[in-house]
Amino acid sequence: MFIGTYDHSLDPKGRVILPRKFRDELGQDMVITKGVGKERCLYVFPQAEFETFAAKLHSQPLTARSTRDFARMFVAGASPESADTQGRVVIPQPLREFAGLTKDVVLLGQIRRVEIWDKAEWERYRAVAEAAYADETNAAHLAELGI
Repeated sequence: MFIGTYDHSLDPKGRVILPRKFRDELGQDMVITKGVGKERCLYVFPQAEFETFAAKLHSQPLTARSTRDFARMFVAGASPESADTQGRVVIPQPLREFAGLTKDVVLLGQIRRVEIWDKAEWERYRAVAEAAYADETNAAHLAELGI
């Protein structure tokens, strides 16, 4: 399970050091892809988790245009990557450009995946999301989750 928030930076080769806690869970092989929606972040999945998700996606009807559109963007943007012995992983240039990653990044645990955000973009997002998180309307959603 991936939890926690870690500040890191990209090196000149576009690599980021994965936190030890994430490395242990991700293993050496992983898949990095574009985040979903308007959030300009990257998702990092353990190889097996990505394969499970891809199988669920593959089981959706091809007749649904929204399924085809989502699959094209999600899978076409995916890149299989491996961590080196020092726990560094290269983030391909097209994915760095998508997420606006230049130097300072934030890695977030999201239970079954890791997200990588540009630090400034994360701070902007977090300010808005924290306000929504504190909103009383979230109480009903939390009750549904049994929290």
